[in-house]
Order: sequence, then structure tokens, then C-alpha cells
Amino acid sequence: MERMKWMATLLLVVWCVGAVAQNTSKTTTQRPSFVDGYHGGIYGHYPVEWKTRFMCETLERNPEWRMSLEIEPETWDSVALLTPADYERFKQIAASPRVEFTNPAYAQPYCYNISGESIIRQMQYGMRKIWEHFPDVEFLSYAVEEPCFTSALPQILSGFGYKYATLKCPNTCWGGYTAPYGGELVNWISADGSSLLTSPRHACEELYPKSVWQTMSWGNEKEYLDACREAGIEHPIGMTLQDAGWKGGPWIGRGNNTRGNSRYVTWREYFEGLGVERADDDYHFSQEEVRPALMWGSQVLQRIAQLVRRGENDLLQSEQIASMAYLQKGVLPDQAAIDEAWRVLMLSQHHDSWIVPYNRLNERGTWAENIDDWCATTCQNAAVVQQQAMGVLAASGATEKEAYFRVYNTQPFARREVVRVALPEGWSGGVTAKGADGEVVECEADGDEALVMVSVPAFGYGSFSLQRAAENVASAENKNNLKIIENDLYRIEVDVLRGGVIKHLYVREGRRWVDYVDADSEFGLGELRGHFYRNGGFRSSMERTAEVEVVRHGDLEQSLIIKGMIAAHPFTQRITLRKGDKRIDMAVEIDWQHNEGIGEYYQKDAFSANARACYDDSYKLSLMLPVALGDVVLDKNAPYDVCRSTLENTHFKRWDEIKHNIILNWVDVVGKRGAQRGLALLSDHTTSYRHGEGEPLGLTIQYSGSGLWGREYGVKGRTEVRCALIPHRKAWDEAGLERANACWNAPLQLAACSAVDMGEKSYLDVGASGYILSAAYPTAEGVIVRLYNAEGDAKPVAVRLSADVKSAREVNLLGEKTADVALQAAGEGCEMMISAPRFGFKTILLERK
Repeated sequence: MERMKWMATLLLVVWCVGAVAQNTSKTTTQRPSFVDGYHGGIYGHYPVEWKTRFMCETLERNPEWRMSLEIEPETWDSVALLTPADYERFKQIAASPRVEFTNPAYAQPYCYNISGESIIRQMQYGMRKIWEHFPDVEFLSYAVEEPCFTSALPQILSGFGYKYATLKCPNTCWGGYTAPYGGELVNWISADGSSLLTSPRHACEELYPKSVWQTMSWGNEKEYLDACREAGIEHPIGMTLQDAGWKGGPWIGRGNNTRGNSRYVTWREYFEGLGVERADDDYHFSQEEVRPALMWGSQVLQRIAQLVRRGENDLLQSEQIASMAYLQKGVLPDQAAIDEAWRVLMLSQHHDSWIVPYNRLNERGTWAENIDDWCATTCQNAAVVQQQAMGVLAASGATEKEAYFRVYNTQPFARREVVRVALPEGWSGGVTAKGADGEVVECEADGDEALVMVSVPAFGYGSFSLQRAAENVASAENKNNLKIIENDLYRIEVDVLRGGVIKHLYVREGRRWVDYVDADSEFGLGELRGHFYRNGGFRSSMERTAEVEVVRHGDLEQSLIIKGMIAAHPFTQRITLRKGDKRIDMAVEIDWQHNEGIGEYYQKDAFSANARACYDDSYKLSLMLPVALGDVVLDKNAPYDVCRSTLENTHFKRWDEIKHNIILNWVDVVGKRGAQRGLALLSDHTTSYRHGEGEPLGLTIQYSGSGLWGREYGVKGRTEVRCALIPHRKAWDEAGLERANACWNAPLQLAACSAVDMGEKSYLDVGASGYILSAAYPTAEGVIVRLYNAEGDAKPVAVRLSADVKSAREVNLLGEKTADVALQAAGEGCEMMISAPRFGFKTILLERK
């Protein structure tokens, strides 16, 4: 063992000397550079029995080589357990200049398809795991082998201490790539103004000919190096992070016999050798510069995206309610349960789970089958943590004639909404409700549930009680061939004869009603339409008469159900209005009678063909939304960002023509002129949308056919999708779409309480500032609160705290203090001033008294 340690120390000294010598010669020789290394892990492919030893031996045999690593952090647990000698050997070189860890994310997510908070947790948990094994490793350069990019990364990475990044992913572009831009270096600028010195996918770095997964920089071939020199790039650099299951060793040759006379470098070595702190070119990177192409609309990916979204929502809310319990009572939640919930949720966000969901992962089955279990664990753990926190905050109790409830609001602004609450066992007939102050509030019975209009303060709770009363039953309304539901904001008329599409969507504007439906469109609002390539071409839900039933027609909620057919397959749509709610909720359920081909055509050569039938969403089954807005602009949200689209349309058919057509949470169209009316579409999962000149906005509902690598993506059983519409005036920020989306994804949470616990409390309130809550979670030091400026400007904002807080300090994403935050007495609590640019976030640690 001592001899092994002595040899490892000597080897490390030799490597360091070689690194310094090569770094010194770099600026004079100006040889092309190349970044090599490995990508993967125990979930993405890492043969533990030989891989770690192979990496150590290959470094030893090739003193000129460098190794950049994008290895799933959990891999090192297995390496330490199964090959301890190799693990100890690698520990000696992990922090050497010849090795760089470029992406610590726990499960290497694509980033553009999950929440910004999820990206932060991926980094936090990943770094923590790597530091458990290799405490001296530094994270300075972000590089990935898959297109794991999103526009907000400079802000997030800077918060973790990163200095450099690259926008290349040259050798694994099956799922997409970034747009070409610029020369040697750029300042990658995110929407909040954060900046990272970055090597872009250069404007001269074209997609590799006769390939559907590479760019020209994958191997430093002559054509690429010549193109760089012609473009004025003095220090060209290429990259390939090999699959961890490969035994390729140095990718472009050894010793003095490397392709293009290139030298191996780490990204840190490359950037620091250039001696440039800031480039001359500011690259204001739009989300549409990320160009992804997954199997949008396939049933399996649809389910994965829905499970991940639900897991994100449930887990974040459980942490937020646990924060209330800590601030109020000083009780910490079960951190082990939270950590495990995040671990399996992060694995569900792994890029492989989204691009190869049918691949077998382990003895439990495919990626998709594992994700069913993982997300179930996330939601179960989240529910336990939330219930425990609610139990800390209030006891439960009821009488024969009265029941008491608390309503928890996990957003930092007050809300007034309709909630559903289960009636106590044995109750029947009508109910009445009272608020915490004893005043009667609006309430309606609906079977074994009651609907109650509740007002809840910011990031806190309100209370109400239910009393048994006489029957109060909602009625229904029918008018010729139209079925109608209406509230204080909208009136919706559904056309039975045209398959149940919305004939009129009247929106109240002052004293008048304005119809948003485009009566001249060939499409219907709410129409299901797609190309059934084996069953008659384009098929529509408007081909047949629908059955429409108004199932609720109360003052607080009105709802109707549409039953129709799309080709041979029955579908059900439900449309719901609630009093005072700007959101029109819609749900679509299709009961597939057999596997149906849906898309442009059936493709037999999908493995390596540039043109692919799974790309063009205009042929997929879509929910169509024709509205009379005139010429429109389109905005869409992204993690910690909102993007104004510059696309003429979203349609593309080839791998080398990919466009960003992704809806993360919402997409919005607004008229350019006149009243500037708009319609926002919210989705319950990340997927694609369709839009273009002469056609309306549409949400992708289904694709069925051949996909990536020729895999068959069919339909079976039921497809269920939830979405929502928000008609509005002016732009997305004036309409408060980010706040509306936050409320949809963080619904008010209910729990029974006792009569003595009736009351209300707000722990944190940002008022009408435009901030939303990205996260709040308790730690041993205090509560971490991350506030995201989604809709406001950079002016300082007063945040009211009605909790026993001793101190506040601003911290970075590593938890390190960056500034003190002054607390000023205000009423029964205190307040602090925070300031962030639009799309920026601030992380505050609140220390409890």
C-alpha cells in the first residue's frame, strides 16, 4: 500500500510538471487545442470493473494527454465499493491539472426542459457528492457532451463559482445542438445580465456532413481547422467527451502524432492560457439558440415529462411548507426523505431518460419503467414531509356539525381562489363556510366535496370552517346546439355539431364582451387535428357531432364535458371556469383503441436519415387554438427567462434545420396592434408547440411512429393531458403570466385543523413586485429563500417578514455569504430590501431567533 502511495505521488508530480511545461509553450506555438475525456456514469454507461483503472493507466502511458470528465457523481459510490484499489488510485489524480470535472450535475439533465430550481439542485447535490470523494476538485469550466444547455446557465453557473463555459457538444447531437455564433471567444450573457467567458459553437463550426449527431469540431480535422483560421480564430479548439464505455484512449492520436498537430488541454487550461478575462463580443443568448429535437408527442416521453413536472411541484411545495413549520416552531423536516426524493427526481431528469426512454436501464426495466417508480417515491416522500409539517403547525379536529381547515399558500403574494375540500364522512346536502374572522364566505356543495372561495395571505396560511346546511345544488343550462358555461370573466359556448369546439370565447372587457375566437379560421378552438398516415390523412374531431354535458353550473365553478371521436378513437375534453380565476382549465383524454400511425409518414430509415418524420409538428395530433388577434408576437418561458420568438414558424423536417419549438410552462401570442389582446397556453408538461404565419397556435398532443434510432414509438391505452388558457391584454408581464403559472404549479394546499388553530399568518410577502418564489427550504443554519424576479424591474423591493428572524444574509449557490441584509422593524415583524434585475434571483438565508 505504501509503495502504491509513493508511486502515485511521484506520478502526480510528473503530471504536474508536464502540465506546466505544456501550458508555458502554448501561447508561442499556437497549436490547435483539443479537449478529450469521458461522459457517462453508472446510469449512462460506466463499466465499473475496468473503467477507473483504464483511465489511470491511460493517463500514465500518455503524459501529453488530458482528461475532462462529465461523470455522474453517484458513479463514485460504486467505484469505491466495487473497485477500491482503482478508486484509491484515482483519488490521487482527481485534482491534478491533467484532470477536470466539467459538469457536476447529479444526472446530467438537458436543462431547458426542467425548472430552474431543478438545475440548481442538480448542481448542488452533484457537487456535494463529488466533494465527498474528491474534496480538492474545483469546478471552473462547464462543458457537456449532450446538448445540456439553457439560456439562464451563466447566472446559475456563476452562482457556483464557474468562470468559463463552452457551447459546443460536437459528438452527441442526436437530441440537438446550439446555434452557431461568433469567433474564438464570447461573453455568454443570460437574460439577467450574468456573463461567462465562453467558447461558442463558432459561426464557422458547421454540422458535420453525412452525420446526424456531430459538428465539425468533433475531431480537429483539417476542414474544421482551416475554417477556423479563415474566420480569424487564432486558437482553434475541438472537443469530444467519449462514452465512458469506450476504450479509445486519446481520441485524435498520441504523442507527436495527433490530428492537426493538436495538443490536448483541459478547458481551464485553454482559457487561462489565453489570458483573456473578457471577450470583445457579448453574446446575448436567447433560448431559441438552444435547438433540441426529442420525441415530442410520443406517449412515453409525454408521461415522463408529466411525472417529472408533478415531482418538481410536489417536492418544492413540501419544502416550502416545511420552512413555515421551521420558522414557526423550529422543527426541521426529515432531511433524508427530502434528499432521497431529490435524488430519484434528478435521475428522472437524466438526459437519457428523455432521449432513450425505451432503453433497458437495469433489472427493474427501462428508463421509463424506472421513472414510474422514482417519481412515485418523490411524490410519496414529499407528501410525508408536507403532512408532518402541517401537523407541526396545527392539530386537526372537527365536530358533528362543523369542520375546520387551513389553506397553505406557498407563493410570496396573497391569493384569492376557489378550493375543493372533501366533506367529513357522513355529511350530505348543503354546506356553508366562514373565514377565520367568522364572516361567511362563498361556498357550494358538489357531491362529497365543497367548493369554497378562500383568501390566503402571502407565503403562509388562511383558515375557514364548514357548517352543515340545507341543500345548495348547482343547475345546468342548455341552448339549442350550444352548451354554455359562464363566470364573471368569460362566457364559453361549445358547438355540439362541430365536434364540441368552442364556437365563442367571450372575454369581459369592462362593460362589454369580446369574442376571441377567429371565426374565419379553418380550425376550431379546441379542435383535435392530426395526420393519420394509415387512416385517411388529416383527421379532425370536428368530423362528427359530439355529446356535450354541462356537469356543473354553480356560482363558484362551471364545467362541461365533451365526448367525441377522432378517427376511431373516443376522446373526452373537460373545460372548467372558476369565479375570479383568469385561467380556463382544459383536460384532454384519448382512449386509443389500437396503435395508430400519427405524423407525416412512416419512416423506415430513421437511424441515420437527415429528414425525419417525427420532426414536423404540423402533422402531429394537436390541440388547435385559433384566436382573432391579427399579426402576433410570441413569447415563451424558460428556466429563469422569457424568450421573444424570432421564428417565422416552428416547422422543420431535417436534423440540420432544428428550431426551438419547446413549451416549458407556457407560450403566449399577443396582437401587435390595436387592443393588443393575447392568449397564453399553459401545459402540464414540457413538450412542443406549433405556430406559424397563416395558422394558429397549437399544443402537441400525440405522435406515433418511427423515431430516433428507428425505435417504434406507439400509442396504447389512454393519453391524458392538462392545459390551460389565459386570455389577456397587453404583454405577458403586464398580464402576470409568470405569477399565474406559479399558482397553477403550486396550488393551494389544504389540511384539517382544530377550532383553536383557526387563523391566518404570512411569513414572507413581496407584494405586487413581480417576484415569485423559486424555493424555500430549512437547513440547520436557517431557511434558504430564493426569490426570482419574474416580472418586475431592478428597483429595490421591500420584503415583509412576519416571523421570528434574527438575521438575514445573501448567499451564493454554494451557501457562501456574499452580503449582509439589513432588517428593519415593520409592524409586528420586519422587512428587508432586495434587488435583482428582471430574470435574476436572490438567495437569502434567514436565521431564526
